[in-house]
Amino acid sequence: MMKKFLIVLLCLVMAACQVTKKSSIQGHDDNDHLIMATLWFQQAAEVRALYYQAFHLAQLQLEHDLAFGDNSTKRAVVLDIDETVLDNSPHEGYLIQNGKSYPEGWSEWVSLAQAAALPGALDFINFAISHDVDVFYITNRKKDELNVTILNLRRLGFSMADSSHILVRTDGANKENRRQRVRQTHRIVLLIGDNLNDFSNLWEKTLPQRRNFLADSLQYEFGKRFIILPNPMYGDWENALYQYNYHLSPSQRDSIRRSFIKAFSPL
Repeated sequence: MMKKFLIVLLCLVMAACQVTKKSSIQGHDDNDHLIMATLWFQQAAEVRALYYQAFHLAQLQLEHDLAFGDNSTKRAVVLDIDETVLDNSPHEGYLIQNGKSYPEGWSEWVSLAQAAALPGALDFINFAISHDVDVFYITNRKKDELNVTILNLRRLGFSMADSSHILVRTDGANKENRRQRVRQTHRIVLLIGDNLNDFSNLWEKTLPQRRNFLADSLQYEFGKRFIILPNPMYGDWENALYQYNYHLSPSQRDSIRRSFIKAFSPL
């Protein structure tokens, strides 16, 4: 009897181990779509080149405005923070390696104030300030993350990193009201970010087809008034695929992503 009991117990333990192992593997599989995107962002020299290119173009546009633009109103440039001036890709790495999903680990990452500066950002901001152009950071970080965000930016040498120039999220993710606050006292020369919502609320909660239509319609603003930066890891481009449904399971999100892939069929 005891022998049978031990055999049954052993089988139960082995089964439990298999379930745990399977759950762990599944947790990692849920984030497999992030692996190439995060590797590209962290390791590809092309990413650094794109950031340098974007900020060099921003400086050229600002130089042109300084030479020929309206001087009657104080100038400003408006930048997003995450994946625009600060690199948070280590948080994506944490999600991948631990089978987690946002916002898990985000507060802990932000509290470290260890995000690195992205290529070209600091030089551009220093150029703007040296030419009497004010810099505003409009971010969807929360109010309780303001102080550590200021600390992170100041550690890296970013100027105007204070509560007057960092406009955090207080009443939702839409940034238009905060842009309008800046426009009350300044003329915004440039808007710089990794998400189309960093430029206009036209893209707010719009689906992929509409987002692409608007990008085509406003194509001449990019490189002139709007400076876009690369972010394959996350953003409203992905949320739009899910129709902004934040309650989907990982498998549902995976199915939706696959449904949007364009592929050819061999003859």
